[in-house]
Amino acid sequence: MLRAGEALLRPLCVGISAIDLAICRGGTPFVGTLGHEFVATVEDVFLPPDAPEALSQKAAKLKGRRVVGAMNISCGECDLCKSGLGTHCRHRTVLGVAGHDGCFSDRFTLPVHNLCAVPDSVDDERATFAAPLAAAISAANMIRAEGKCYITVLGDGTLGMLTAQVMARQNSSVRLLGKHPERFGLCDRWGIKHRHISEVGRLQDQDVVVDCTGVPEGLALAMQLVRPRGTIILKAMISPQPTVAGAPSAAPTDLRWSGSVNLAAIVANEIQLLGSRCGPVAAAVSLLEKNLVNVEPLISERAKLHDGLAALKRAASGAIKVLMTI
Repeated sequence: MLRAGEALLRPLCVGISAIDLAICRGGTPFVGTLGHEFVATVEDVFLPPDAPEALSQKAAKLKGRRVVGAMNISCGECDLCKSGLGTHCRHRTVLGVAGHDGCFSDRFTLPVHNLCAVPDSVDDERATFAAPLAAAISAANMIRAEGKCYITVLGDGTLGMLTAQVMARQNSSVRLLGKHPERFGLCDRWGIKHRHISEVGRLQDQDVVVDCTGVPEGLALAMQLVRPRGTIILKAMISPQPTVAGAPSAAPTDLRWSGSVNLAAIVANEIQLLGSRCGPVAAAVSLLEKNLVNVEPLISERAKLHDGLAALKRAASGAIKVLMTI
């Protein structure tokens, strides 16, 4: 049943993310339907008679259209929402992650104001990358590169590959460090320098390090790479691991690292540590429409939703991005 201001969505293509895999491993507690990377068709919208005119106009324009959407669902009434921090709403739910069933289904719902229309020139598969691309844009928007800024991106998964592409569009020297040499050919294609993570020197000479690894070792390495008074952007949450098989996992606000990280360098070298989460979906759609990022090579496999369990296993085995059609 639709709530006021919600749209009923029929997914066309969905992507398996690192968050989905972390939930499956028990790293994040969630009971419900997974999935937050999608492109879908708006089948229906429920608006109350007193809905704002702007919302009514947007709903009318979107009905029957293909859309992508932001995963954070805010209340619109709390102090943070009213101060412009809706993605940090005190009562927020998150599509396929916390309190709201996700897109790995025949139908799902999202508020109309979360949705963004997809241009006809952007096909379903490319549109499915809107959410992770928006996250990459968020990291890039947190820095203002002056002169020739030296940036290192840690991690060669989907988020790392997208972040490197977005960062390279700035006036910056960008390199990507990863563990999968077979993926470095993509960096060559994009004109992005790359090294195996074990081969790089710890010279503390990088202006910005973006950690997309999601493991404690990534942050430890970032502190060895960034210069004094440089910036580390922590892009992927470090997932907690149950200490005993079958034991309950920690809540998302109680992330227990599997290894200790000595944070003394943050103070000693006056490093700025920034957290970065989701980003502007509309800006991601714009980059896709203008062909300013290359996402097709990141698709490792394609599957059907009814083969979802097998697709999740393939994604967990090292694929960059597995897409499922409905």
